[in-house]
Amino acid sequence: MKIRMIAVGTKMPAWVEQGFNEYVKRLPNDCRIELVELPIGPRGKNQPVSKAIEKEGQAMLAAMNPKNHCVALEVLGKPWSTEKLSEQLSDWRMLGQDVDLLIGGPDGLSPECVKLAKQKWSLSPLTLPHPLVRILVGEQLYRAWTILNNHPYHK
Repeated sequence: MKIRMIAVGTKMPAWVEQGFNEYVKRLPNDCRIELVELPIGPRGKNQPVSKAIEKEGQAMLAAMNPKNHCVALEVLGKPWSTEKLSEQLSDWRMLGQDVDLLIGGPDGLSPECVKLAKQKWSLSPLTLPHPLVRILVGEQLYRAWTILNNHPYHK
């Protein structure tokens, strides 16, 4: 199974790339994460945020694979404990499909992307720094994998 993390935002600081890559490299090939970065929509005085979100959404829809199981990271989604995430990871593997994890830009996901998602996952009711989400999701997916494989990392 491949998990495609489709995320708005490019040119992340080195610490973000290092943190994310640290957990990605720990996962085996049968549960690998691929990062698909999309540009942030233009924002400015004369550009409404809704237009930026719409542009980001269009790019995200183009990047998604309609055969994949789609999960939106959404503040109004369901919060999952690490143990629940490990159950989700097991369920996703049983589907026989790859997974597209959608991570919106600084102002969230487009409504079209949220509608297409089969699941909506909330990391926290807190507002998290956008780059930190990649590291957090990568680490939690690795931790979920360790639970499923009785690896001591989670303990």
